[in-house]
Amino acid sequence: MCMRRVDMDRLQELVRLHRMGTGAREVARVLQMSPNTEREYRLALQAEGLLVGAVDDVPMLEVLRAAIERRLPTVAPPQMVSSVDALRDKIVGFAEKGLKPQAIYDRLRLDDASFSASFWAVRALWRKWRKQRGVRAEDVAIPVETSPGEIAQVDFGYVGKLYDAASGQLRKAWAFVMVLGYSRRMVVRICFDQKIETWLRVHVEAFAELGGVPATIVPDNLKAAVVRAAFGVDGAASLNRSYRELARHYGTKIDPAPIYAPKKKGKVEAGVKYVKGNFFAGREGNDADETKRELQRWVDEIANKRVHGTTHRRPMDQFADDEQAALLPIPERRYELVVWHKARVHQDSHVVFDKRLYSVPWRLIKQDVWLRASPSTVDFYADDTRVATHSRRGRSPRSTCDEHLPEDRAPWRHRHRAYWEERADKIAPEVGAYIRAVFDSDDVLSMLRTVQSMVAHLEKFPVERAVAACLRAQHHGSYLYKTIKNILRDGLDLKPLAKPTSAPLAAPRFARPIGDLFHRTQVTHEHN
Repeated sequence: MCMRRVDMDRLQELVRLHRMGTGAREVARVLQMSPNTEREYRLALQAEGLLVGAVDDVPMLEVLRAAIERRLPTVAPPQMVSSVDALRDKIVGFAEKGLKPQAIYDRLRLDDASFSASFWAVRALWRKWRKQRGVRAEDVAIPVETSPGEIAQVDFGYVGKLYDAASGQLRKAWAFVMVLGYSRRMVVRICFDQKIETWLRVHVEAFAELGGVPATIVPDNLKAAVVRAAFGVDGAASLNRSYRELARHYGTKIDPAPIYAPKKKGKVEAGVKYVKGNFFAGREGNDADETKRELQRWVDEIANKRVHGTTHRRPMDQFADDEQAALLPIPERRYELVVWHKARVHQDSHVVFDKRLYSVPWRLIKQDVWLRASPSTVDFYADDTRVATHSRRGRSPRSTCDEHLPEDRAPWRHRHRAYWEERADKIAPEVGAYIRAVFDSDDVLSMLRTVQSMVAHLEKFPVERAVAACLRAQHHGSYLYKTIKNILRDGLDLKPLAKPTSAPLAAPRFARPIGDLFHRTQVTHEHN
């Protein structure tokens, strides 16, 4: 298989759509893949028996990945060098005759067997020519009428700065606008950021306000500039995964507008323009909370009750009469906001997300992993396999599992005395007593590193030897790591301790009797 590997989460959507009875061409269009690509993956998954089952029980990422690797093993694509400058006149000539990039590319390959430029180079030159040529009649977007409950278009629009009482400052504000394609009913929300969480939250609020869910949501293309700016460098992919989870919960489809084609979602483009030019005109610097309240009144009493220039009806009336009943019902199970995010594993085997650090297996250091964050948990995936799960909240800014660190180095992260005393007690009470004596042997110098080395070393030996080594070291009043190490290395712990002797000490060879000293002192006092 020479094509670029499709993400497993897109294949999950492919399985779901086919289980819903969606046609192959519609699936290819919605997922933005070619019919050939859709067919190749569909046949592979069908051979594995994965296209049959409940709609709300799609296969896990691991299952899909294993199936694809069995049916469609990856083959490295051939490397091609782009060189189309010399063919510019020929490509422009084909373009002026109405040929699209793929047709031009195929014609060049047929005309010249030595042609080695890439399709992407041909397409880039064709786009540059089309931009210089300007708009022609065939470029006009033809309005498409939609059925009740079928389409809702969504977009963001910058509306200036508003005063945020919570932060005490002026902040940039955007208006999220959802417009129903049939009735033109509008839902508007003010946002101070365009994070993924905000994008999903305003969708949920819009569905709740409408009392139902449109069959298809049309956002700006997930690779368009507005989304890249809103969600960061990896925003297209992370938004895509998070957005799909929302769509699966509500049973709707996501149909992004074609790139560089804002007129493909002209209803919401016009809606954003209307909101900015009507309601937000002259409100720069106003209080955000008050503006939100006034905005809802304006939407309910003005925007949705005006006579629309295209439908010639009031959006609220047309919605109530024809469209509200056609919306999909909101699921009884409450939606749990889920965010997918791509992150790099740091040298300390942790990933940073939402101002907290979470550990993953240390062998993933310097690699990219995907995390799936719900309000309560954070799951981490590497190569579509879950490798770690953490609680989302905690007192500490760091959540670490010892099993994610190298086995022989994980304990060194613990810096409190009680932890090491507890580990010593698990070896034997005598070892625990000796470790406490080591901690207390110096009232100024910290003995933590000494204790860490001792406990880690003693755990490698049988309990009997560890106890004997501690008793011998304590007998001699030594609290050094090298003492424990030398005792065990030389096998001194296997020898019995010397019993204290009760015999009187022999007199030193050159010592004077104590009586002579007393006698000399008495004579000196008499002379005085």
